[in-house]
Amino acid sequence: MGRVLVATAVSVERNAVATALGALSLESDDEALGAPHRPSGTTAHGGRGVDVLIAGVGPALAAASTASALTAAALQGNPYGLVVSAGIGGGFQPEAGVGSLVVADEIVAADLGAETEDGFVSVTDLGFGTVRHHPPADLVRLVGDAVGARTGAVLTVSTVTGTAERARALRERHPGALAEAMEGFGVAEAAAAHGVPVLEVRAISNPVGPRDRAAWRIPDALAALTEGFGKLLPVLESWNRHDQ
Repeated sequence: MGRVLVATAVSVERNAVATALGALSLESDDEALGAPHRPSGTTAHGGRGVDVLIAGVGPALAAASTASALTAAALQGNPYGLVVSAGIGGGFQPEAGVGSLVVADEIVAADLGAETEDGFVSVTDLGFGTVRHHPPADLVRLVGDAVGARTGAVLTVSTVTGTAERARALRERHPGALAEAMEGFGVAEAAAAHGVPVLEVRAISNPVGPRDRAAWRIPDALAALTEGFGKLLPVLESWNRHDQ
């Protein structure tokens, strides 16, 4: 199916994914991607046609970094066939427990819109674009089965939820949501602009709700991310797009 670009937010997520790739080489982002404006860090190149990028935190920087990588690859005549947004995230309880994996069947910009006296109105309802991207259903199913993950909506937020009130509001607006993170929608927007399918995989490090750092289990989530990518790589290698 061609090369795979995995977009992570920070180095510990990149390292967790890269560990699953086995043989790696690391080079600076400037060397790998033609020196676009981007966060500092390195891109890991696996021997299995998978590159793992530190795209930065938040949807805007993730979109810009992913778009730069996709553009550079296309100009070099070696485009990517799939983009995966990957990392840790918060899980809505009890469906997405800490240490579990979630694969998005829908990537949703949960706070892109307007607040009104009648409640939140999405940018789609305002008539200005989309707030949802849908990964290929067959790939979501295959990956979910391979890694033992729940599948459902993953919300992209610019501000991480830190109160029970906001967690309830998000669940009311998105009853099928399993997790929240900060980059998936930005990565998906970049992929869509290039006509490349997208997938999002999240390892749950904490419950969505009141901010309690003592309850975070980041090492456990990173270990789950590594284990999950070890299982899903054969799926990515064998998956073929049906629209080509």
